[in-house]
Amino acid sequence: MKPIRKSSKLDNVCYDIRGTVLETAKRMEEEGHHIIKLNIGNLAAFGFDSPEEIQLDMIRNLPAAAGYSDAKGIFSARKAVMHYTQQKHVKGVTLEDIYIGNGVSELIVMAMNALLNTGDEVLVPTPDYPLWTAAVSLSSGTPRHYLCDEANDWLPDLKDLRAKITPRTRALVVINPNNPTGALYPENVLLEMVDIARQHNLIIYADEVYDKVLYDGATHTAIASLSSDVLTVTFNGLSKNYRSCGYRAGWMVVSGDLRDARDYIEGLDMLSSMRLCSNVPGQHAIQTALGGYQSIDDLVAPGGRMCRQRDLAHELITAIPGVSCVKPKAALYMFPRLDPKVYPIRNDQEFIAELLQDERVLLVQGTGFNWPHPDHFRLVFLPHEDDLRDAIARIARFLEGYRQRAGTQTTASPGT
Repeated sequence: MKPIRKSSKLDNVCYDIRGTVLETAKRMEEEGHHIIKLNIGNLAAFGFDSPEEIQLDMIRNLPAAAGYSDAKGIFSARKAVMHYTQQKHVKGVTLEDIYIGNGVSELIVMAMNALLNTGDEVLVPTPDYPLWTAAVSLSSGTPRHYLCDEANDWLPDLKDLRAKITPRTRALVVINPNNPTGALYPENVLLEMVDIARQHNLIIYADEVYDKVLYDGATHTAIASLSSDVLTVTFNGLSKNYRSCGYRAGWMVVSGDLRDARDYIEGLDMLSSMRLCSNVPGQHAIQTALGGYQSIDDLVAPGGRMCRQRDLAHELITAIPGVSCVKPKAALYMFPRLDPKVYPIRNDQEFIAELLQDERVLLVQGTGFNWPHPDHFRLVFLPHEDDLRDAIARIARFLEGYRQRAGTQTTASPGT
């Protein structure tokens, strides 16, 4: 029988957060090994429960949630999102500009499918949340990665961004707060990015799903609030701020000058209708979440669980010789650097696989986030503090052995 091959559209698509190394981890678990998973921001797995009020409202609405809803979502959910855009100072958003989806992931793919023709280019940060690169490629587009600068708190390198623009560039992706680095972009940087989009007639796609997971008193600026003329598509949802990943409740908001985007919006409407609607029980959680007590504020405040775990993970990981890390200002992750002089890694996926085999700790390699060098990894700091201490001690032990095998013993101070 002739081999059945996958579509060539998948040739440049990868999602290593749930990739080859995770499959190895699953096999090891089936064999009875306990794996410490620092690879994915799945909050419920670490005891971060969704607010009880959200759960109760979903239960109460289940009898009325068995049928399809409007393709764009139920009224109460879209109304709540509209009010949220007003709180974020985004002007002019109506109910018709809001789409509820099965999480942000579905909506990102929908937005790219509606826009891109073969060869169209989209500016995507590196490192990035890899779904963005994958969605561009799957939609027959070409991702063009602009650098974020580790030496400047992982802020976008605007000179590099400008240099990547070509006549085929259609859009600019902004991930703020950033996954995987934990960076939070200040308003002056966002204004410059808006201006670049304005000059080159680009759509801004704003991934803001961590906009409440902020530390040290930081505040988040919605990039859509900084212009009324630049077409901006903003993504957010319940997964992270409200610890409700499995509810698959996200939203997409189109704002700015819509007059020249009617055909594109027609495409969004078409794709939205083709999938009928997003899951209705999850939609019933949105109004309660956005209007209720914001328990995330307690978790990220000084002394709150997320803040404590961030501080501990950063302290422990940077105490390892040859490891440095910009302390995240937001989100659930950090993106440590392994000094290539101390850790001469050629293939970081193999490196992460070796760590898994030797120490039963699961991470994601930096190249899985489209970072061009095998010298970083992403660490999720969601486990309880004792588990974090154990996991990072295992990482330190593995790195010490790696240095010995590579013959690169160093007298450098920790974190250098």
